[in-house]
Amino acid sequence: MIPIGDSHKTGKLPVVTILILFINIAVFFVELTAPDIEAFFLQYAFIPANFIPTQLSTWAPIISAAFLHGGISHILFNMLFLWVFGDNVEESLGTIRFILFYLGASIAAALLQYIIEPSSAIPMIGASGAIAGILGYYLVVFPRHTIQTLLFFAGGIFVRDLPAQIFLAYWAITQFFSGFGSLVTAQDGGTAWFAHIGGLLFGVIIGLLMKQWQTSRNYSYVSPPLSYQ
Repeated sequence: MIPIGDSHKTGKLPVVTILILFINIAVFFVELTAPDIEAFFLQYAFIPANFIPTQLSTWAPIISAAFLHGGISHILFNMLFLWVFGDNVEESLGTIRFILFYLGASIAAALLQYIIEPSSAIPMIGASGAIAGILGYYLVVFPRHTIQTLLFFAGGIFVRDLPAQIFLAYWAITQFFSGFGSLVTAQDGGTAWFAHIGGLLFGVIIGLLMKQWQTSRNYSYVSPPLSYQ
């Protein structure tokens, strides 16, 4: 299933979403022109085995790695998901909070991957953890939106509108099964599934907190009862 649009158009230009998209594309072109791509990844990717939580310098690759990608399909799919889902999340959180949210999801993604595989020397790259955070938030805050989706079935390609909760629940379930399946098969390289799960859980938690805050704020606007004399 590939998302190509959603039912809710935002009321303003998603400046941060567009900025993040262009930064990722710009960094990808820097990768393509790097004289030694392996050395480039080793310098800027997140490598769990090199991470020392008490050393601030080892935190920097968590952020830089979130803007690196391993190929055309990798960046295309990440940027497609960012474009479809990011504008609604940005509108909900606001500019500054969305920036902090995106970085927070990237950090949560890397940390869970580190917790699961702390001795891994495989460089971890990609915006997938941050995108997973956006999807987790979207699932909680906008479950009634519909997602225009490309479906591949019985040799054909179909376009259908699916409820966001179905599309995103399916995506989330595949991440959990793939993550735990990678532990059983002792997979080397490939997809950092637990980074996806870490970002997703971060997004869900922030989404729940945001809904609770919005509910309490709405209650605070209710006028107090009047006292007649």
